[in-house]
Amino acid sequence: MARREIQTSIWNPDVECMDPEAMRTLQGERLIKCVHYMYERVPYYAAKMKAAGIVPGDIRSIDDLPKLPFTDKFDFRDNYPFGTLAVPREEIVRFHASSGTTGRMKVVGYTRNDIALWTECMCRSMARSGVEKGDMVHIAYGYGLFTGGLGAHYACDPMGATAIPVSGGNTPRQIQILREWKPSVIMCTPSYMLHIADEMNAMGVGLDEIQLKTGIFGAEPWTKEMRDQIEEKMGIRAFDIYGLSEICGPGVGCSCDKSDLIHLEVDHFIPEVVDAETGALLAEGELGELVFSSVTKEGTPLLRYNTHDLTRLFHGKCECGRTTTRMEKVTGRADDMLIIRGVNVFPTQIEAVMLTYCEVEPHYVIYVDRVNNLDRMTVKVEMTSAFFSDSIKDIERIEKRLADDIASITGIHAKITLCEPRSLPRSEGKIKRVYDQRFTT
Repeated sequence: MARREIQTSIWNPDVECMDPEAMRTLQGERLIKCVHYMYERVPYYAAKMKAAGIVPGDIRSIDDLPKLPFTDKFDFRDNYPFGTLAVPREEIVRFHASSGTTGRMKVVGYTRNDIALWTECMCRSMARSGVEKGDMVHIAYGYGLFTGGLGAHYACDPMGATAIPVSGGNTPRQIQILREWKPSVIMCTPSYMLHIADEMNAMGVGLDEIQLKTGIFGAEPWTKEMRDQIEEKMGIRAFDIYGLSEICGPGVGCSCDKSDLIHLEVDHFIPEVVDAETGALLAEGELGELVFSSVTKEGTPLLRYNTHDLTRLFHGKCECGRTTTRMEKVTGRADDMLIIRGVNVFPTQIEAVMLTYCEVEPHYVIYVDRVNNLDRMTVKVEMTSAFFSDSIKDIERIEKRLADDIASITGIHAKITLCEPRSLPRSEGKIKRVYDQRFTT
């Protein structure tokens, strides 16, 4: 099925279409200012620089960025709750937080200017996804400490769009609003969009009863195959929005209507891709860990923050007219990677295989355990309603084919269990796909 065509726009062409050399100059100026700012205001990062033998004067251009030490999630843990702030707590107008290590949240403070910056970046992403003046935007991301809902909410006003702050949960009400209010845009996690699609089908709600044209999905890794499923089931165009709370939230980047690659807001967030083992900077197109320097943030600026998201960076002008650096859809996180019998396995590899089968639904769970000191992987995946009525022999045949195809991609032979429709758990937020039981007592 041909992908739906929608009208998109460029929100800030002066920046999004800037000459690349001019952008590098701007990045360098902002980097130098940010390094001085953090050295003077953030004790933990000043200590990192001193330990590395670096002073602010050593950073003279964007080319000096690799000289700086990395930051990571442990800096949030070690400086919990407010030790990462660069301004007095009284200048913070909002806090957001995400789950962190050892039970401590990663707390991020926003000044009034940070909120404006975030809003600007979200406007760029939403315009890139076809949001226009007059659109009603159904926001089914969670509101609260999670950054998903409020970022989209604040962008609707300057865009001239109408925010519907549904938040997550209560799927029948979500569908009621889609039917009766007829919003044209929906924003949620991709797994929750598929859940809504399944519930609509179970309730007998047809696509002719809703008026969605586009969906903006993120907050969890998802494959192109899942995108295709969403577009087919909902009759919309699906866009990939990227972000993380530590940098600003959603709006760090978003795909456009001409490419699956994600345009990054590089005037605010300078990206690098580094080798996961050595930390060395990688060349364009090489797979590694994504690192950001949020050089214009005031409340919680970060230099060389390692997201551990795995991706590739690409430069050059896009067919859409933008010149900003683009990144490949994130395939997973280095710390989400499963090591099974010495082999690296990512859940998205398994998902990509399963979604090529018309006999199964995009709902699955991966279990890893250890029997007689040997790692074992089991994948449970739901059958379609039509295939569920087939013979046991047919079901066993598909289980074997799936196992063989997954083994050809990952190098690991998994046990495949096809389950009856709607038997696996659903999520109204970020979905949990993997249960690693090898290290539980």
